[in-house]
Amino acid sequence: SPTVGMVSGSALLIDYVLTITISIASCADAVFSFLPPSWYQYRLLFAIFALTLLSIMNLRGVKESVSVLVPIFLTFVVTHVIVLGYAILSHVANFGEVSSAVVTDIRGAHSEIGYLGMLFVILRAYSMGAGTFTGIEAVSNGMPILREPRVETAKRTMRYMAISLSIVVAGLMLAYLFYSVEHQAGKTLNAVLFEKITTEWGGGSWANIFLLVTLVSEAVLLFAAAQAGFLDGPRILSSMAVDRWFPSKFQILSDRLVTQNGVLLMGGTALITLILTNGSVKFLVVLYSINVFITFVLSQLGMVRHWWMVRAKEILWKKKILINGVGLVLSGFILVTMTVLKFNEGGWITLLITGSLVVVAILIKRHYIKTTKMLKRLNELVISATDISESKNDETDKLPEFNPRAKTAIMLVNGFNGIGLHTLLNSIRLFGGVFKNFIFVQIGVIDAGNFKGAQELTHLETHVTKELDRYVKFIQRHGHFGAAVSAAGTDVVEETLKIAPDLLKKYPGAVFFGGQLVFPEESFLNRWLHNYIVFAIQRKFYHQGIPFVILPIRI
Repeated sequence: SPTVGMVSGSALLIDYVLTITISIASCADAVFSFLPPSWYQYRLLFAIFALTLLSIMNLRGVKESVSVLVPIFLTFVVTHVIVLGYAILSHVANFGEVSSAVVTDIRGAHSEIGYLGMLFVILRAYSMGAGTFTGIEAVSNGMPILREPRVETAKRTMRYMAISLSIVVAGLMLAYLFYSVEHQAGKTLNAVLFEKITTEWGGGSWANIFLLVTLVSEAVLLFAAAQAGFLDGPRILSSMAVDRWFPSKFQILSDRLVTQNGVLLMGGTALITLILTNGSVKFLVVLYSINVFITFVLSQLGMVRHWWMVRAKEILWKKKILINGVGLVLSGFILVTMTVLKFNEGGWITLLITGSLVVVAILIKRHYIKTTKMLKRLNELVISATDISESKNDETDKLPEFNPRAKTAIMLVNGFNGIGLHTLLNSIRLFGGVFKNFIFVQIGVIDAGNFKGAQELTHLETHVTKELDRYVKFIQRHGHFGAAVSAAGTDVVEETLKIAPDLLKKYPGAVFFGGQLVFPEESFLNRWLHNYIVFAIQRKFYHQGIPFVILPIRI
């Protein structure tokens, strides 16, 4: 249901904030693994700098923030293939000895805690590694921006990620066993492993350079991993804003075609989280694991329900429901286990934050529903206006022509609705028939809801044209000259400023009009959830000496 989807979306937003925070904190850990121990105290400052830098890159646009990281990613792949290949091939002779030690450990664990206890330990370790799912999750959530054919591209990407993840993790685990890697303060396990390997190479200058390049590429890859949160977090936020679970301003695109408000919110929240947790990856993983499995549980539950509902049409529904059913059971078990075991270690924090966000979303939705009900009376005017217009015969009426000696009113509208009609009729009523020429202007807003391809933009332009045409016909049937002007862009204010000079040149002495809703009670919530674009336009026009009249519309 939409409400369950909202809960999943809220959990996913917190998940992406934590994705950014964990990735940046891990990046800092990797960087300071090869720096002098005395520098470790500056780790948090470095993490804050890295997070700020990534936020700025995303505000400039997605392309710039991804393309610069590709060469470093390739460096990571090459260096890690060399390291892991050497670690495994040089210790093939010790494989039997290591295997025997592992078998002995397994038998010892079985005798102490049994099969169920071992299964529990494995599942707990699995849940603590939930961060490895970020990439696959990002692919599924980022379907709208994948190259066509999107489904095949997503499948191929997930396949590559799953294979590479399995190889790297298996290689690292074997290398840890071969080199008896143990935790050292101020260093990651990978840093300890790579130092031991390069020491076997003689530890010369070239070995030290290779070690530095390997760890730096690893750090930058972790830096890039935070990009998943910046890409998909604002997209989830904008989708929920389209459905009015969050303020509509979060679906607005900037001139760089990114949801600027979403990027700022994700970056700012991640920065606060980073500071409050002191960049502790161990603590952040606890928060992350609980939240990410909330979304997994709801996603798998939704798929199980889907296959059950289409079982009459889907031949392989049993196989598919089994796959998602297993995923649901595993995800549910891990979610409950992590919540219980880690509740006092910080698990309650992520549940509280997610629950609070859900409550906020519900309150915002209720406000928009209440506003819609109040606007219903205004929109009833549209029905009346349509009935009146249709009752007149276009063929017998001569269309009014432009009168250059009469005043011209330029009406800023946003669709053929009660707000626009009230603004139009009030301008006629208040100014006693001074205006005989009416020009209707509408800016088609390109936002996250329709920025999905050329076809959607064509639909937007067609819709705007039809809405303006209804205004023109309405005013013509009332004996006044009417014309329409439209434009499309991400910013209504900027687009209006662009077309204003041409309009004033064509219609000298024209006056701009705009309507603004007036709520029964003015509050911070009203100002936050509703745009006040007409005031922004009025301020811009004021500095240019252009007259702009705002007409209040009470609801």
